Amino acid sequence: MLELLFLLPMIAGLAALFLPANFGRGLLIVAALFHFQLSIMAWMDKLPIYTADYFAKTPAGMLVLLVTSFIFLCISFYAVSYIRESKVENESVFVGCMLLFLGTMSMVTIADHPIVLWIAIEATTLVSAPLIFLHRSKEALEATWKYVLICSVGIALALLGCFFITLSVDIAEIDVPLTFSSLNLVAAQLDPLWLKVGFIFIIIGFGTKMGLAPMHTWLPDAHSEAPSPASALLSGALLNCAFLGVYRAHTLMHLAGLGDFSSNLLIGFGLLSMFVAGIFILRQADYKRMLAYSSIENMGIIAFGVGIGGFALYGAILHMIHHSLIKSSLFLSAGNILLGFQTKLVTELGCLVKYFPKTFFSFFAGFIGISGLPPFGIFISELFILIGAFQSGHPVFAMLFMFALLLVVAGAAQIVTDISFSENETSAIRGEESLLRTVPPYVLLLASIILCIWMPTEMYDTILNTIKTLGGTIHG
Repeated sequence: MLELLFLLPMIAGLAALFLPANFGRGLLIVAALFHFQLSIMAWMDKLPIYTADYFAKTPAGMLVLLVTSFIFLCISFYAVSYIRESKVENESVFVGCMLLFLGTMSMVTIADHPIVLWIAIEATTLVSAPLIFLHRSKEALEATWKYVLICSVGIALALLGCFFITLSVDIAEIDVPLTFSSLNLVAAQLDPLWLKVGFIFIIIGFGTKMGLAPMHTWLPDAHSEAPSPASALLSGALLNCAFLGVYRAHTLMHLAGLGDFSSNLLIGFGLLSMFVAGIFILRQADYKRMLAYSSIENMGIIAFGVGIGGFALYGAILHMIHHSLIKSSLFLSAGNILLGFQTKLVTELGCLVKYFPKTFFSFFAGFIGISGLPPFGIFISELFILIGAFQSGHPVFAMLFMFALLLVVAGAAQIVTDISFSENETSAIRGEESLLRTVPPYVLLLASIILCIWMPTEMYDTILNTIKTLGGTIHG
């Protein structure tokens, strides 16, 4: 049944909290393999639903689910080596929370009831907070509290947004189940005022968890202090889950004839996020924080593309997929750098190409990919968004979009080249490039290249079904 997608990792996560360390590592990989198999079965419509009032299979949800499951599978193999070599304390907590994190994110992807969606997104905060605090440093404690408090306030506002949507149903006196699937069918009859109010609260609330500026302030600290496998999940999977909440609310607004209102908000928050990331990424001293600000920029790109609609909407969904793959790879490579040099400061790093050539190649290739250069998929997604902006009559927004992209790439390029080639006095070099820590970043990058060149028909059709409701198109 479809509910196994979140029940399996949740049960495994609870079990891992009480199992010996070696069993926990094995359980992490086994659960990841089973979850990926279940995700493919769900995508192929081979899992029945027993609680249709709360859960449903949607194209957007299936895309996020499949990407999340694939990323988690790669991260689980990496994590086994990472745990052993970094001597992670509280290993049972790490493995258990990673699996619970997967379970709650899976629940987000199939939740059809607004309140169930809210509960699942709030649950992702609670189960991932221990991962950020895992190293128990002063900085980790500060990052954890900031993450919990800011995201909880944002989620509380999103709950109000869900209540306002419910109020729009009550005022219209429509007797339908309170699910997104049902509300979409009667969207034109809902009260427009309360829908607008509800969407404002939802984009601020879920946008906080998504990392949109100016609600992004938790993200750089959390991604920087979390262990690298957790950072990869936070950036590559969690942000997509929060985006899913915004996307479903935007779909409802579009079907209610209020698409222009929600689109303008998405464009505004998207461009603001890109510029904020571009400013803060300049001369950034911490390379993991640099990657975190890059995630803020890319969430802004996705929001911008969805707001523009049409051709850009297809680009936005493509961007979501490729950003998850490439950014997860970058965070795993950053974990290898941290294990090798024992520092996150750019000024204390240098000659990565000399000391750790395999990590250098995946890190530098990831930078090329996240910068929007071929042969990686972000090149195509950003091109589609840019073309869509011009086609829809938004040349000023398109120019601002390009300028923000250049700002971010310029800042990141300086940091990456310093790490890779500079002759800075490096800290003590430790360890070797183990196979389990070097292969997963390459697999994630290869997946982006393959999807750029060839995409399975089933995935292509899922993307088309995702954008169809919002009037998205792939035709120039």
